[in-house]
Amino acid sequence: MRKLTTGLIALALIGCGGPSAGREGIVRVGYFPNITHSQAIIGLARGDFAEALGPETTIETTLFNAGPSVIEALYAGRLDIAYIGPNPAITGFVRSGGEALRIVAGATSGGAALVVRPDAGISTLEELDGHRIATPQLGNTQDVALRNCLTELGLSPLEEGGTVQIIPTANPQILDLFRQGEIDGAWVPEPWASRLVVEGGGVVLLDERALWPEGDFVTAHIIVSTPFLMERPEIVRRWLEAHVEITVWENQYPEEAAALLNGEIERLTGKALPEEVLTMALSNMRSTWDPIASSLYESARAAWQSGFLDDEPDLEGIYDLSILNGILEEKGLDTVEVPVGP
Repeated sequence: MRKLTTGLIALALIGCGGPSAGREGIVRVGYFPNITHSQAIIGLARGDFAEALGPETTIETTLFNAGPSVIEALYAGRLDIAYIGPNPAITGFVRSGGEALRIVAGATSGGAALVVRPDAGISTLEELDGHRIATPQLGNTQDVALRNCLTELGLSPLEEGGTVQIIPTANPQILDLFRQGEIDGAWVPEPWASRLVVEGGGVVLLDERALWPEGDFVTAHIIVSTPFLMERPEIVRRWLEAHVEITVWENQYPEEAAALLNGEIERLTGKALPEEVLTMALSNMRSTWDPIASSLYESARAAWQSGFLDDEPDLEGIYDLSILNGILEEKGLDTVEVPVGP
């Protein structure tokens, strides 16, 4: 069985309690310099979170490039709040016996696609047979989505005796391999899907939104370490208040939000996204506070069936939306319900 290593045994780390709950007056926050974590980028740049938490609280930030690294940091008590994709959150929750974290809000819906080279001879999903397809990381959200898709097509990866070679590779290298013709396609999140189209000459074979009811599926959400949530719920509430307000602003003023987001991406990474890539990528996703729980449950089932979880996942308790729903009620917005899990 294929298994993911998150580095440390969760309960041994969380059992200490103190480090995981953070230091008084300090909030440790993790996020990616990626458009799917737009609220974190915008809110930190404009000072929304600093204003919400007040001068008595210092925000310490860490940039990440992979979800499993976020979970390792949270296990080790070095993170309190993080923006992350669904599958690492599932793994972190399950492997800690449901103790390590809680999902407290959504962040992004949509924004992932399977892009192929036009000369690869792939015009339907069935024609993935015999081809080389990249994903950002073994067991990450897109990797699991690809493997689940292959199963439903009656195909399987090369390492399982099948015909599709899955190549887990960091997103920047995926773009290089795509241009060089070393891979035939890739299932990647935004903005990489749009970069493969605009900069790599690729064609979208499958927009992942087509697989989900009303085109909605969770791409990023907010997790909080359980000890931090229990000991400092007021800080979490203030953070989520700012998160909701930023989300409203993004959806009301998309052009201003895009310009600010891209400027910050340039500052954080040294390179802004080309305007065409940015516009295309943002059109394929939306900012939200709804964690779209139904899609998380389906992703968990797919991860289990692909061998990334030892047992059928029990996700009871992974969500704590009480603070979020209290904020939404105060603002006169629709609250979020969590359906019964798998």
